[in-house]
Amino acid sequence: MVGWGGSIMNWSKFFAMGGYGLYVWGSYGIAFVLLAGEVLMLWKRKRNLARRESPQFDSRESQIETSLQEIQ
Repeated sequence: MVGWGGSIMNWSKFFAMGGYGLYVWGSYGIAFVLLAGEVLMLWKRKRNLARRESPQFDSRESQIETSLQEIQ
């Protein structure tokens, strides 16, 4: 692949980043893992809230209260 200025790009130099590659790519990796974990936790929280709000998971007490309100 041709880089800037028409020279051939050396990928090993690009990933090494002048000796700071481990720090840079490690930081990107940790950030990606943390962001993926955040998305996963938000998805699970949304799923749990949807389950909790669905009528089939109403507690026995709320069913009794609803029945009493319908009678009155």
